[in-house]
Amino acid sequence: MNTTTPFTIAPEDSEREALKRAACPEGDDVLFPAGAWVRPPDLYRLALEELEAEIEAIRREWKSDEGFSPIEHIKTRVKEPDSILGKLSRLGLEPSADHAADFIYDIAGMRIVFPFVTDIYLLLERIGRHQGLRILQIKDYIMNPKSNGYRSLHVLLSVPVIFEERLCRVRVEVQMRTLAMDFWASLEHILLYKYDRRVPDHLERELSSAAGAAGELDRKMLTLRSEVMSLSEEDALAGSDLEEVSRGYGQHPNAGSSPTPSPVRSERERRQGSVSKNAFD
Repeated sequence: MNTTTPFTIAPEDSEREALKRAACPEGDDVLFPAGAWVRPPDLYRLALEELEAEIEAIRREWKSDEGFSPIEHIKTRVKEPDSILGKLSRLGLEPSADHAADFIYDIAGMRIVFPFVTDIYLLLERIGRHQGLRILQIKDYIMNPKSNGYRSLHVLLSVPVIFEERLCRVRVEVQMRTLAMDFWASLEHILLYKYDRRVPDHLERELSSAAGAAGELDRKMLTLRSEVMSLSEEDALAGSDLEEVSRGYGQHPNAGSSPTPSPVRSERERRQGSVSKNAFD
């Protein structure tokens, strides 16, 4: 599922109908005639609420198993009308509901930020095991960064919601990145806005250099965490061995042997075990 091609999954009829009703006057196909949503985009908001609830449930499971959550924070948004119209204009398309539905897949968007890059793929694996959520497509800009240095994992999901007493499936684009990636992307966004997407060459070079520094920071932090986890496991094993010696000290040679200490699992092994057990709960 690793691809960097554009998302091409068309919406289901229920999403298309809900978009048209929220963005167009009744009986017309023109988007946002007054520059705003004609009616609240409730279907997209419900999909984001549903997805956030599922991610929060996973976060609680991890916190229960590990004592901490690898998710730093979650943000959601429904794309603004001017952003939708601007993207259609850049694509050379007329501002119609059908064009928005077919060519703009991220009207509902979520961003999940992590301290460490490996946890991004652990969450992706957990989402893939979820009964209700469907992974439609993936664009992996972590393994395959953009030419300007942008790095993030983009996942297009199909999220089930009950809307107007029927089951609907809504596309939601989820961006998963580390704190370092998020800082770089925020800076790039500011510059693109300031220069109307025409950033001077020397600033583009500086941005590319900063992206390399952010990637190096992610690698260093991951190495540090691995060392800390390794030391923690060694301490736990040493404690188990000391407890064995303490229990056996002074026992008669013919006494039964002490119980074998249970193996200390790595953080990844513990979390993967949790994923397997809770995948279909």
